[in-house]
Amino acid sequence: MSDIGDWFKTIPFITRYWFAGSIAVPLIGKLGLISPMYLVLWPENFFHKFQVWRPITSTLYFPVGPGTGFLYLVNLYFLYQYSTRLETGAFDGRPADFVFMLLFNWLCIVITGLMMDMQLLMIPLIMSVLYVWAQLNRETIVSFWFGTRFKACYLPWVILGFNYIIGGSVVNELIGNLVGHLYFFLMFKYPMDLGGRSFLSTPDFLYRFLPNRRGGVSGFGAPPSRRPAAPEAGGGGGGGGIGGRHAWGAGFRLGDD
Repeated sequence: MSDIGDWFKTIPFITRYWFAGSIAVPLIGKLGLISPMYLVLWPENFFHKFQVWRPITSTLYFPVGPGTGFLYLVNLYFLYQYSTRLETGAFDGRPADFVFMLLFNWLCIVITGLMMDMQLLMIPLIMSVLYVWAQLNRETIVSFWFGTRFKACYLPWVILGFNYIIGGSVVNELIGNLVGHLYFFLMFKYPMDLGGRSFLSTPDFLYRFLPNRRGGVSGFGAPPSRRPAAPEAGGGGGGGGIGGRHAWGAGFRLGDD
């Protein structure tokens, strides 16, 4: 247990709480301490019964069962791996900017979920973070099934295409990728590469609560240098997570096994 505790303490601060919440909330639902009916996103209950917690719990909750356990674990791995890499990489020393990215992506996904009657938002938020990492590290080589290797910028779409081929739903991945692209375009691509105005900026109140720390390894607001990186052991996020023919991003509604 001490080893697990020591490992948990090594997880970056913000990722640690997101990761812990994504374990605690599904466990609460699984044990029946709170009915899963109160943890998912239902527009009618949110708008008419003012159950304002649903956009948060639906981002952390996932119905873990015999048919969904592997998918849940794969996405937990994605959350840990890519949120950690972003928080200690491009956002190192700038927790307010990292939280703002999560809040922007989360808000866009919640609005989309309310419009499309989506009950579970965990996978779209995780995929949006994976997408941002992939774009900021687009020259990094990642491995996938059967030893295939490609640049990280293609990873989100490879995962989406793989799900489509094996017959799973790609709605969650597609929404996550589009939201991640929206953030990346507005924060990086449009103002810096295309010379446009900056539409996104971290609010001052976040800096007051989460001030910048000295010693960050890369400045925020510019993607890392475009130098090829060595191939990552175990796939860096694509290959290591696939342990069988399973739809990583299959959409689930409450009551699915």
